[in-house]
Amino acid sequence: MADNSRFLTLADVAEVLNTSSAQVYALVRRGELPAIKVGGRGQWRVERSRLEDYIAEQYRQTEQYVAEHPFVDTDAD
Repeated sequence: MADNSRFLTLADVAEVLNTSSAQVYALVRRGELPAIKVGGRGQWRVERSRLEDYIAEQYRQTEQYVAEHPFVDTDAD
């Protein structure tokens, strides 16, 4: 993966997110991760800035979830 490239393949995104290309494809197809199709074979590309926006949004959603669903330690004495 080139560190200075504007666009990433789904495999590159999967590597960044430490998940599978199939999971990234599902994120793209559901519209959760913006991407474009390029070339005659319609290969998907994700703009690096859009991936960073997606990651930031996931952090925001996680913070909200944690705030709304506090962890209760049942082992605490």
